[in-house]
Amino acid sequence: MPTAQEQTTTGIPRRVIWLALAGAVGGFLFGFDSSVVNGAVDALKEEFALSEAVTGFAVAIALLGCAACAFLVSKVADRHGRIPAMKLGALLFLVSALGTGFAFGVWDLVFWRLVGGLGIGLASVIAPAYISEISPRQVRGRLASLQQLAITTGIFAALLSDALLATTAGGADQRFWLGIEAWRWMFLAAAVPAVVYGWIAFTLPESPRFLVFKGKEDEARKVFASIAPAEDTDRHIREIQEAIEEDKVVPEGLLRGKTLGLQAVVWVGIVLSVLQQFVGINVIFYYSTTLWKAVGFQEKDSLAISVATSITNILVTLVAIALVDRVGRRPILLAGSVGMAVSLGAMALAFSSAIGSGENITLPGAWGPVALVAANVFVVSFGASWGPLVWVLLGEIFPSRIRARALGLAAAAQWVANFVITLSFPVMASASLPLTYAMYALFAAASFFFVMFKVPETNGMSLEQAETLFVPKGSAKAK
Repeated sequence: MPTAQEQTTTGIPRRVIWLALAGAVGGFLFGFDSSVVNGAVDALKEEFALSEAVTGFAVAIALLGCAACAFLVSKVADRHGRIPAMKLGALLFLVSALGTGFAFGVWDLVFWRLVGGLGIGLASVIAPAYISEISPRQVRGRLASLQQLAITTGIFAALLSDALLATTAGGADQRFWLGIEAWRWMFLAAAVPAVVYGWIAFTLPESPRFLVFKGKEDEARKVFASIAPAEDTDRHIREIQEAIEEDKVVPEGLLRGKTLGLQAVVWVGIVLSVLQQFVGINVIFYYSTTLWKAVGFQEKDSLAISVATSITNILVTLVAIALVDRVGRRPILLAGSVGMAVSLGAMALAFSSAIGSGENITLPGAWGPVALVAANVFVVSFGASWGPLVWVLLGEIFPSRIRARALGLAAAAQWVANFVITLSFPVMASASLPLTYAMYALFAAASFFFVMFKVPETNGMSLEQAETLFVPKGSAKAK
């Protein structure tokens, strides 16, 4: 049994918190690697004489890599374990950082961005799966939310390092240490957390649930005893073994089911992932420079505002972590949907009153402050709900035997949705920005009804209990 010194004030063994934080480092790399390109875009265009289309492709190609790896990595995770998959992710991040930092042409730049996307896609699957599988049920929501906290922290670190490098060098395209341009250092900086992630992967124990699947009950028992000493370890082992045996007799098998070829629970995960992106979180501030100028900010302040926004993301994620195991998943998601729908609707209404077109617009009267406040309310609503809680649910709703594969499919759908929204936003915004925000508001409203009717509460349940909520009535596992 752990000593008092080994327990936190909340009663959670320090080892569990360490394992969850260590697993979430993949989320940090996820956020860092996906955002670090922001400060280098203009310098890349100038360095390689890129057109707008090629620049957009070079940036967006990482999203396709994310989708591909998220779908494929499950085979590595299910065959070899969560830890080997983490090691592979660290290697991909490191190779991408070095390759992109020393890119000599547009095509190798695109290739290394694709490699980085593979690493991001891997981390988006392994981190929530691992954290959910090593977390005690009563605190699983809080610990699983660390994935989103790590992502937002990674985004903040990337934006901050971009800002510091560009400011110190006198511009992203200016030479800095060792005569290397600042934009290259922006990418090379990602090598540091990649090495740390790789080192951490060699120190972590394997997921106890994966060990049970492989027939290594003694090893799994040791891990369970270290992460949940106050719980019945033998009961945990029995529940997992029973789930494995029940899965073997389910006619649909693995991912296959009667609903368009997939089990219903897999579709729940896919729709949650798609809705998380279709509310427009990753593009809502693509038009932010215009928004800020419309209410009086100078363009030179945009980078500082972006950093401030990323800090806000971190703070509201902490709020979600504090509430998720006390309030539950559903109430927080429903409240977040309402906040997003209302704030996006307000932005659509505000921009319907805009004067001018393209980047030369102004918002008359009080509409400018309304739009600015609404944008920040949207970020808070998303960051305190759908941002972290979708990852929590994806880590706990899938049956243990298919968790990695189902999570990989849901994460792949999320990255494809991200790619679609990223590419479609400039065209839609140029046609009608009010209609664009109105469309995002409709998806936010749809997210409310989807959670209301399709997503049950999983708070306080073991992973094996949570999976039974999505089993059709009358089946063996539902009885």
